[in-house]
Amino acid sequence: MGLKLYGFPMSTPTECIMTCLAEKELEYELVPVDLPKGEHKNPTHLAKNPFGQIPVLEDASVTLFESRAITRYIAHKYKSGADLSRCDNVEEAAMVGVWVEVESQQFSPPMNAIIFEKFIKPLYLGQTADESIINENLVKLGMVLDVYEARLSNSKYLACDSFTLADLHHLPSIHYLFKTPHSNVITSRPHVNAWWEDISTRPSFIKVAEQMDAHA
Repeated sequence: MGLKLYGFPMSTPTECIMTCLAEKELEYELVPVDLPKGEHKNPTHLAKNPFGQIPVLEDASVTLFESRAITRYIAHKYKSGADLSRCDNVEEAAMVGVWVEVESQQFSPPMNAIIFEKFIKPLYLGQTADESIINENLVKLGMVLDVYEARLSNSKYLACDSFTLADLHHLPSIHYLFKTPHSNVITSRPHVNAWWEDISTRPSFIKVAEQMDAHA
């Protein structure tokens, strides 16, 4: 059995894994899971992920969920394509781990709140975005990006001078941010903006972004 990715095309975790698979030059089958119809809660999907979430990756005898665990698995197992985990360099590998955690714990909460208000509520819930929540989380996001600005003034990428999982996991959400009036939170920070212009033009992500835009 080849690689199978179960996910929703507009889901940023699914898009992270798609980008990772492209970086590793791997073929896979994307099996769409329709979140608005509740397909992630049916018994077939719950057998793959008992928490009823996406994405899920099937590879040979292993079934994985949680997007960052999946990308780590792909980066460690497959030697083709980009070296996303830097496992041959202990210090760089450790820094990849640090900045993946920063993305998860510091960057993603305010970014996900903004995406939820700007995209999920109007497109899938038929609700109006709450601008006060957006503004509150823009402040929080700006504080995180100030730390990124300082880091990127001394390093080409977040973990080291090579593109890694630490950078990759930012791609889908920032891509969506640029479809809002709030992209200046990136463009106003010169080192963050240069980093974004670099990573967003990688061939792997250009392909994924085209699919994202087709479903937006």
